[in-house]
Amino acid sequence: MNRNQVLPQVELSADPSALHRVDFCAPQSYKGAGFLAISAMPRLAEEVSSIDAGDGFHWQVDTYFTDSPGSEPHQILQLRLKGRLHLLCQRCLQDSAFDLAEERQFVMVATEAEADAYPIEDDQQEPLVASQHFDLLELIEDEILLSLPLIPKHPEGACEAHASSFGENGAEDDELEKPENPFNVLKNMKKSS
Repeated sequence: MNRNQVLPQVELSADPSALHRVDFCAPQSYKGAGFLAISAMPRLAEEVSSIDAGDGFHWQVDTYFTDSPGSEPHQILQLRLKGRLHLLCQRCLQDSAFDLAEERQFVMVATEAEADAYPIEDDQQEPLVASQHFDLLELIEDEILLSLPLIPKHPEGACEAHASSFGENGAEDDELEKPENPFNVLKNMKKSS
């Protein structure tokens, strides 16, 4: 590829179905942005506790080629994600809104072997195997799923106590529900002998 050659730039469609097949093997760069509703990402939809109006993610993709000394130029993919979803707080078991903003950079490689050989020390960009039918929507969904908190919780002090989890009367309910001590039977047997 000639260093002075200007590559065409293709505008990606914001339609989720168009993101399933992007040709990253073609000598062209891509640019695009759009909004993805939670319903467009089925694996993510399984994780959320509820879906409010406006829940989803704005995405932006830009690709460009960099010169690599002694080899073909590499295509770099920059992905930006910003959005909101609702998860179940593990502290109070109530719905909680989570805002996510992520930026990732990937280098497109030709084969799985190249991806496996890519230096692990380079934490600025991950390798992705380019294909003529690259599923960009799946990559976006993967990155959102990887960004979710392991244990979703409200910020400290923001949880509301749920009446059904603690009971209405508090200590009074505890006294009513105390089980009888099983050793009382043995104590009574010893007294009678």
